[in-house]
Amino acid sequence: MIAILTALSVEHDAVRELLVDVEERTSAGGTIFDVGRLATDPEVRIALGVTGTGALNAATLAERVMARFSPAAALFVGVAGGLRDWLEIGDVVVATKIHGYQAGRSEDSEFLVRPNAWLVSHELEQLARRLPRDGQWRSGLPSSPGEKAPAVHFEAVAAGDVVLNSRISAEAERIRRSFNDAVAVEMESSGFAHACHLRGRVPTATIRAISDRADGTKSVTDGRGSQRLAAANAAAFAAALATAVVNRDEPHDGQETRSPNRPAPAAPTSVRTSNVVRDGRVGVQSGSNTGEFRVTFSGSPDHD
Repeated sequence: MIAILTALSVEHDAVRELLVDVEERTSAGGTIFDVGRLATDPEVRIALGVTGTGALNAATLAERVMARFSPAAALFVGVAGGLRDWLEIGDVVVATKIHGYQAGRSEDSEFLVRPNAWLVSHELEQLARRLPRDGQWRSGLPSSPGEKAPAVHFEAVAAGDVVLNSRISAEAERIRRSFNDAVAVEMESSGFAHACHLRGRVPTATIRAISDRADGTKSVTDGRGSQRLAAANAAAFAAALATAVVNRDEPHDGQETRSPNRPAPAAPTSVRTSNVVRDGRVGVQSGSNTGEFRVTFSGSPDHD
């Protein structure tokens, strides 16, 4: 089971369109999740929830989805505002780091930043970085003739309970000065990441696609359908990552994962063990014995 949370209905709908055999499941507290299978791979089961906006909602429902389903991984999927001119509308950003940019201390003449940050789970990042290499994840995207395929970027994002639609506001300047590696901004991933961190042992990742440029033009770009485009792109990448998680070959006991084309080493068919005892007598010293075996006491030819 893979848990996917979204903040907005347009994001929820984009993931929901990729599922089949969907049924409702209710958690403690009344939160309703859609549980179904990916149409492209029925072996991949998804528990899908919509949190509403903000970090507090995201944290609360992250805890609930993990308590209810014990997922193998948890993803937050949706749209974001771009903070770099080289980002195109629809580009996918896999958050390598999530900055909670609002924490700090307010003094008379300055705001002293007290940063919080959460890193993407290493194993999910490794799987995600392989997906753009062959581009197969794009097969689930709605396409139009001549439409440019979205790029995938692995970068930091900033998260706070503010709809940022300016490059010159106090919040925008704070991100530029103190969280300069962030290339996108959104509202939920800090709460989601913190809840998953406290839960422990659940690999997590945030996948966002750019729906606006956070520069005062949000209403215009949203009116052109940019949120639907970005949500569909993020959902398609998330589905591909969920498939990779479910179908991965997991190492165990410190051993490297064995290629499916390489046969396992053959077990030995027989083992010979010799024990020499001088001036004494001993029975059998052994661990587990299977099959036919024989013990001979040297110097006592009449006893086997």
